[in-house]
Amino acid sequence: MVVAPHPDDECLGVGGTIALLADQGASVTVLTVAAHLPPLYPEQVHERTLREAAGAHELLGVGDSVFLDHPAVLLADAPAFELNSAVQRVVDAVAPELVFMPFPDRHVDHRRVFEACMVATRPVRGGRGIAAVAMYETLSETFWNAPGAEPQFCPNWTVDITTTVDRKISAYRRYESQVSPFPGPRSAEAVHALALFRGSQAGVAYGEAFQLVRATFSPHLVRAGARPNPEGGDHAGSA
Repeated sequence: MVVAPHPDDECLGVGGTIALLADQGASVTVLTVAAHLPPLYPEQVHERTLREAAGAHELLGVGDSVFLDHPAVLLADAPAFELNSAVQRVVDAVAPELVFMPFPDRHVDHRRVFEACMVATRPVRGGRGIAAVAMYETLSETFWNAPGAEPQFCPNWTVDITTTVDRKISAYRRYESQVSPFPGPRSAEAVHALALFRGSQAGVAYGEAFQLVRATFSPHLVRAGARPNPEGGDHAGSA
């Protein structure tokens, strides 16, 4: 299960891994919490991004797309218990083995969704069935945190997406309203460059990097998308 604050975050951070898991037969659910809705965006923008998300998810092999439709950039105004409960209900219904959530970066919506996910994935009751919880990075947000004053993304798990990087980028291009021209941080070229860099850090051609929150590794979690970590530990790539 991938929890995205906004449409396209799932593609930027986890697109290659989503496609890899889908190819391995996993059922992948994407929960998008906020949407481009009034008062900050006209309704037409919301409708367009929903169409773009549908095209991107189809290309990646997403099994189920869930949209909560909270207005974007206003999640901080929503009562914590309401947002936490909304995310919890979906997590409980899906009962995922693996959960990807946003790193709490510069975007206030990302921080609120991170907090809701931390509540929803606690290893109690139904949460005991979650084998691993990991945070993903989002271009144009995660690397803009202030060094020493805000948390920094420190990846310790890389998934080899060499076989799916082209689908990741093609899926991201479906978000025509969100893609920026190069050298913009949300350009297709920047997405490609980050995948190349993260892959080189792990000794593969292309990768997606994650920061583990907690994990209980089992043999079935280590499949084609996993890479041994030369510094110790495991890299798991499917659920």
